[in-house]
Formats: sequence, C-alpha cells, structure tokens
Amino acid sequence: MKINQQDALNYHSQEPAGKLEVVPTKPMSTQLDLALAYSPGVAEPCKAIAANPDDVYKYTAKGNLVAVITNGTAVLGLGNIGPAASKPVMEGKGVLFKKFAGIDCFDIEIDAEDPDEFIRIVKALEPTFGGINLEDIKAPECFRIETELREKMNIPLMHDDQHGTAIITSAALLNALEVVGKKIDEIKVVVSGAGAAAVSCLRLYLALGLKKENVVVFDKDGLIHERRTNLAPLQMQFATSRAINNLDDAMDGADVFLGLSAANVLPAGLLLRMAPNPIVFALANPDPEISYQVAMATRDDIIMATGRSDHPNQVNNVLGFPYIFRGALDVRATEINEAMKLAAVHALAELSKEPVPEIVNKAYGDNTLAFGPTYLIPKPLDPRLITTISPAVARAAMESGVARLPITDWTAYEDQLRARLGVNQKLMNRITSAARANPKRVVFAEADNYKILKAAQILRDEGICTPILLGPQEVIETIARANSLDLEGCEIINILKQDEKRSEYASLLYEKRQRRGMTLYEGRRLMRERNYYAAMMVETGEADACITGLTKDYGKSIIPSLQVIGTEDGVRRVASMYIIQHKKGPYFFADTTVNINPTAEEMVEIIGLTARAVRFFDTEPRMAVISYSNFGSNAGPLPEKTRRATELAKARFPDLLIDGEMQANVALSPQLLQEHYGFSPLAEKGANTLIFPNVESGNIAYKVLQEIGGAEAIGPVLMGMRKPVHILQLGATVRDIVNMAAIAVVDAQMGSKAL
Repeated sequence: MKINQQDALNYHSQEPAGKLEVVPTKPMSTQLDLALAYSPGVAEPCKAIAANPDDVYKYTAKGNLVAVITNGTAVLGLGNIGPAASKPVMEGKGVLFKKFAGIDCFDIEIDAEDPDEFIRIVKALEPTFGGINLEDIKAPECFRIETELREKMNIPLMHDDQHGTAIITSAALLNALEVVGKKIDEIKVVVSGAGAAAVSCLRLYLALGLKKENVVVFDKDGLIHERRTNLAPLQMQFATSRAINNLDDAMDGADVFLGLSAANVLPAGLLLRMAPNPIVFALANPDPEISYQVAMATRDDIIMATGRSDHPNQVNNVLGFPYIFRGALDVRATEINEAMKLAAVHALAELSKEPVPEIVNKAYGDNTLAFGPTYLIPKPLDPRLITTISPAVARAAMESGVARLPITDWTAYEDQLRARLGVNQKLMNRITSAARANPKRVVFAEADNYKILKAAQILRDEGICTPILLGPQEVIETIARANSLDLEGCEIINILKQDEKRSEYASLLYEKRQRRGMTLYEGRRLMRERNYYAAMMVETGEADACITGLTKDYGKSIIPSLQVIGTEDGVRRVASMYIIQHKKGPYFFADTTVNINPTAEEMVEIIGLTARAVRFFDTEPRMAVISYSNFGSNAGPLPEKTRRATELAKARFPDLLIDGEMQANVALSPQLLQEHYGFSPLAEKGANTLIFPNVESGNIAYKVLQEIGGAEAIGPVLMGMRKPVHILQLGATVRDIVNMAAIAVVDAQMGSKAL
C-alpha cells in the first residue's frame, strides 16, 4: 500500500495532534467527585498502598498500564533519528495496545544513548507501570539493556523488535515446514541481518529444534564467522566455521532464507539454488530483500512471507505483543520468559489451522483464506487472537512459576478478554456450550449460498449441530471448492430429486391445509420449494430445527413454517425478539419484525412470549413498555395503547417485573427513574427488556444501535412456534447464522415452549 506523504502528515497533525489522549475513568461532574478523585479523598488509597504495596493494583491503573519506551536509536528503517522524532511511532504502538488488547499506554522517549543511563531511568519507572515494552533501540546495546532490566525489574518487560518478530516468524516457520513436509531439526537456514530481531529469531528457532550447525548468518560486513571481533556475544554465538565465502555459497541447498536486513539484497537467481519447496521470509520494510512478485515468478514451489500487508503471510508484530502483555498483566507475571514466548508461538501456529471467521474474510475481501502456503499465520484483524494467545501466555506464566495472580476460571477469563474489546459474549457462550453438549440436526433451506455453507462448516467443526443442506449438490460443491470449504459430514439434499419424499410431504401438507383452500396439486407444487420442504422435515422429525430467510423477505420466509408447523398450543400469534449485545450487558427488544401494529391485547401476548424467551437466555426480564410518554405525561393513541398493554400484562403476569408506558432513555436509566419516577419497580436497576408499540419503532431502534451504538444484534429470535424455526434477516452475516443455529439447537433440546 503506497502512502502519500502529505496524507500521513495531515493524519497526525489534525486536531487533536498525535494519536493518544488521557480519558478519566471516573465521574468528575460534582464537588464530591473532585473531592474523592483528589484532595482529601485520594489520601485513603495512598495510605492503603503504603500499608500494602500490592494494593497499587487495586486502587490505580498500574495493572493495565504499559510504557512504550525508546531512545530513538533504531526507528523503523530510519535509523538513529533521536527520541523526539521517534514519538509518532511510540504513540502508534500505544494505539495498537489499546485497540487490540484493551491495554492503556504511555509512550516515553528517553534522551539517553548510554546503556547505563537508559537502564537507570527505566528501572526507576517500575512503580508506575504494570509492564514495559522496549522499542527501537539499536543493537548491540539493546541486548544488554533488556537483559539487565529483566534481572532488575519484577514486572513484564520485552524488547518487541527482538521477541515480537521472533514469535511471529516462529509460528509462520512451524506452519510452513508442516505445509512442505520438512522437520525443523533437519533444515538449513540462511539469515541476512544480525540485528536484534534476527538474533532473537534464531534463538527462538533453536528452542524449537533448529540445529545451530545448520545456520549461516550475514550482516552488512559479510559472513559472521569465528574470526570476527566487532560483534556482541549474542551475535557471535551464530558464527560459523563452515567453508563459506559468500551468500551464493550459503544458498546452495538451503531450505529457509530469513531476511531482516535491507531491500533487494537477495538476487532472484539465488532462489534457484535453494532446496525444493524453499521458504523465504523477506521481512525488510517497506521493501523486502527480494520483491514478492519476483520471487513468485522465479519459482512456483516457493512459500513466502513479507512484512507488507499487500502480500500473503504478513509478519506483523501486532499479532503478538498486545496479547502477550495482556496475558502477562492478567496474572501479574514478574517477567516474560521463554515459556511464555513459546506458548504464544504455538497458539499462533494452531490458530492458523482453524476455519477463518467471516468477519476476517470480510475485512480482507477474501473468502479463500485457509491454512496453506498463502495463509501461514492469522490476519491482524482476527478477533480470536486475544482469546487464543493471552490465555496461552497466562497459563505458561503460571506453569513456569512467574505468575502472582493465577487464573482459576478460564471461561470467565475469556469473557473478560472479549469485554475489554467491547464484545460481551457471555450469553452466546452459554448457548453455544449448551448446544455442543447435545447437537441437533438443523436444516438450512438456502444452502446454495456461500454464507450458509461457511456457517455450516463452522457449526460442524465446533460440534454445535449437524447441518442438513438443501440445494443442488453440484452447485453447493462448486461454491465449496471455490471458497476452500470442507463440508464433510454435512448432508446435502437436492429436493428436486426426492420425488417419493416430496409426494409424502405433499400429502401431509394437503391434510393440514385442505380446509384452508389448499388442493393436493398445490401441495405438490409447494413441496418443490425448499422452505416448505425444510419445514416439513422439522414437522416429521427428520430435522430438529430449521434456519431460513437469508435471501428472501422475512414475511415470505415465515409463511411456509406457519402453514406446515404452526404456532404452539395457546399462542394466537408469533413474535420476534432481538438480543442486543452491549458492553453493559444483554438487552432484549420485541417485537421487531413480525407484528406491524399490535393492539394492546396483542402486545400482552408479545410480552408473555418475550418474558419466557428472556428467561431462556438465563436472564430475569425487567420489562418496560416503550412509548413517547412517561406515565401519562403525553396523550395520544400510542401512549394509551401502551398504558393499556402494561395494565393488562400486570394483571395476567403478576410475578413479572414490568412497567410503562415510558420513554426508552428513562427505561434504561436507573438514575432518571430514581430521580423522577421512584415509584416504578424498575427504578432500582432499570429495564433490560423493551417492548415496542409497533415494528417501526423496534426495528429502527435496534438498527441504529447496531450501526452507530457499538452494539451487536443477534436475531431475530422467533417466539411461539410449535417447533424450532428461525428466520434470518435478509443478508445476515455468517456470524448471525452461526448464532441463530446455536439458539435453534438449544431450543430443540428444550422441547416445546422453550421460545
């Protein structure tokens, strides 16, 4: 990606200048707030910490605060540009810590090239920070600085230029070797570059099994051999005694080339001298040691990684450092040791072999991402990185004896990690876990669609359900091949080739609907439609649940299920509900898709179905009936309808916590309720379930929240059907489909009257 110079300068200079700011985490709006935040209230945590130093983690931000520290002596590819000029890079690092791991960050640029002075300054900062990320410090001083600071400090510390690159390339190397069928203890490696990153990469490769005698290293002065006297001991440990004169000699039969040096130092011809299926990591930035296009044109069996985002297999340190520090901070590790680094390596490598989430495919505009030569490591925007790497690092810290705050509930810990990024998945985690405990058969009526097939693969791989796919087999298999999908274990049914079964289903439909004007001929015709066929599979017990609606209007999608399966006993009309996942917790909105403008009496039916559905999701409903009026403050047909619905619901469901009519902001704010409407039973906690007076208001509300409110909407959950059927929103994402299938499975597990 080519960056315009002026665009970059404008990006950093627009108000407010820079990329970081400090935001208070506590209210500061009253005199009491200020007195608690500073004098005299602040004296109390000060005294508590003085009495017990570990309380600094309880009363301050230390436990989630990392310093990014440099002296500006080796900034990117710019060299020794000084501490002030390095500040944009350090701010950028801080932004990545916050975005990807929820870690707060201060950047500190130190005007000190002398290692002793630099070490003294950083050591003195230990009381302030929970961790230290060293950055852009030139070799060989960086080796000594990190080694001494690790010995002197009792908080996690890592020089990311060394270890971040080493961890990412190690994961990529393990996977590349698996792809080509080679063993790490047998390969020959040639390295261009002997700086901090190169040395750290090799040290980690040795820990993974690489033989030192199979390594040859070059720096700007040539081969590192035993007679060199101008290098640090860490660099000299890779000196060779082999009879090699130059890079040409070294590349003969080499399996791996690792470049951490400068642009265009590897001639294309030397690739031809490497062993079959060579692995080339050309990581100089922005221009690699050999261009990707030239390398791929030179050999068709090459596996290549670069540091660039416009080529496959980008080695990007953001895959590592945010999550490594997250895991280290969360167990209050005293250091980041080799066990923790290796745990990160293996976690990254294994994650690469898992099916790629649709959110990643969408972000990169590529539906073909799958483990192989062009996908050795995950993409930086993969949301699973934090829940994969951080727990692995935390476990390794505990097992190696450097953790001071062990984790006991790993499921809760993963929920906390997601919540740090504003993604609260507790509710769906419970549903998914319950579905895995007893998977059911879910029929998908629109299986000739990439999203459905991708969801089916995920659902099968995660053991959530057994997918049944309706559609032409050849079409489904073509889509699967084009998108590298594995559908083994998924049953595919082309209903147009199921003459006997369609005839049987048509007779059953005719029996159900003959007194509603349906003829047998019409029944046979309808059974050529997959929505009718899928509904009949559920009705006859040949499937446990049905998912449809991805490609058709909601109203058209629901009619076949209503005609074939129908509503449960005692339910006159179905309704739908959305689950709104927000950082404050789950909220439930009904009705959002089915009942256009229900009467007060019909709203009572919706309230009853919704209360039961909210309890299905292990939440006790606190329900508010929504209007533009608060308890009679405005007149009109709509407030009157919602007021009447509330009265009827209280009479019909006396144990239900419900109130109305009220405005949405009042319903959701205990402060407003307590201040103005303390009589309301919702005043203590506010509502978690909103009943809307018509589809327009409910539909608008959830879509606005979804788009600009930072919330995720799950649904619509169809309530009141006799058997589990759920209708997707037109154009639902793969994640939506997976969520709805998991809900359908648990619905089927619980039998009638679950939703």
